[in-house]
Amino acid sequence: MAAFTLKVNGKSQSVEVDPKTPMLWVLREHLNLVGTKYGCGIAQCGACTIHVDGVAVRSCQLPVSAMENKSITTIEGLSEDGDHPVQKAWVEHDVPQCGYCQAGQIMTAAALLATTPNPTDEEIETAMNGNICRCGTYLRIKAAVKTAATTKS
Repeated sequence: MAAFTLKVNGKSQSVEVDPKTPMLWVLREHLNLVGTKYGCGIAQCGACTIHVDGVAVRSCQLPVSAMENKSITTIEGLSEDGDHPVQKAWVEHDVPQCGYCQAGQIMTAAALLATTPNPTDEEIETAMNGNICRCGTYLRIKAAVKTAATTKS
């Protein structure tokens, strides 16, 4: 066990865990931020996507020991009241069905738009590739990303 001080959603948080503990479990079990989901556990599905220093990363394989002095944002920290342009576009396009993958999808889309404010279809497809939606709402996801790109936050 070791003590770590993490900056999560703009707040300093202290945890005492094994240094190898994946960030997903630190967020869910120690910080009670359960919006980030466990999907595959091997960083392949995208359900556990968070932002680390603004970059979308899979938290299920990311050890807490690598997170000190980093800025971590979860779906809970993307917007206090769900008014981030991506979240609003998700509602507008009725993207979620079961909803399980949506936090990861939204976090990936938000990271894309932060670096590429007006992405092409190909850029959207490349960025979102690997975020698995078992309900198959990929066309609505792409439409929502395009809408969010035209919305000012």
